[in-house]
Amino acid sequence: MTAGITGFAGFRPAAFAFLNELRDNNDPAWFKPRKALYEAEVLGPFGELITAVGAALQEAGSPLVGDPRRGIFRIYRDVRFSPDKRLYKTHAGAVLTRSGGRRDPGVLYIHVAPGESMVAAGFWHPEPALLARLRRAVLDDPDSFLAIASRLAAAGCPLSSDERLSRPPRGFEATKGTAVAEYVGWKSFTAHHMLSDTEMQSPELVDRIAEFAHLVMPFLEWGWAAADDEPAPLPIRKPTRPLPKPDF
Repeated sequence: MTAGITGFAGFRPAAFAFLNELRDNNDPAWFKPRKALYEAEVLGPFGELITAVGAALQEAGSPLVGDPRRGIFRIYRDVRFSPDKRLYKTHAGAVLTRSGGRRDPGVLYIHVAPGESMVAAGFWHPEPALLARLRRAVLDDPDSFLAIASRLAAAGCPLSSDERLSRPPRGFEATKGTAVAEYVGWKSFTAHHMLSDTEMQSPELVDRIAEFAHLVMPFLEWGWAAADDEPAPLPIRKPTRPLPKPDF
């Protein structure tokens, strides 16, 4: 695709220069006079990228939505409970989800940082209820899950987790010694692909991200099926004999 078609011409070198300088000058005295530069070189092009990727995915029939207003993360860090009091992130990040908002489970994530840019997908530290459903989906149909994992690994984007249990969690002991024993102990299910600074500065970036999204779509659909699956209602036990009448 060309920039004229997608609306995204690639990040300019100034975007990476800004993020590099922010690493060494992470304070309001440096950032505030340069906020307009951040908006022009990082935030603005990022919004164009999210819109272009969203349009490409919609054209391909993907349910992922790119909404710059809701999908791009703020550059300001939440330092209230963190020992790291730096006020600004030194990268830019955004997600595409089925609603366009950031709270949906199962995301396509784009990370912009000098020398560390990437596109990723999956379920990062899901809520306990969803994590249990994902683990149950692994256990219920291990062959399908392993086939997905194998395809991603063969493509150079293996599934991974930043945190994992050393043994199967309670209720999943039956997986011990099986091919999926490791996976049910994971706390995240993600896949990623690194992107060079040269790729980030090219209009071809839209195609690279769309290709990755196509690759990981079976994985996302697997997780969405687990997320959307309604648990079976608990059985209501009827009393074997009539209950006594209340004495009031």
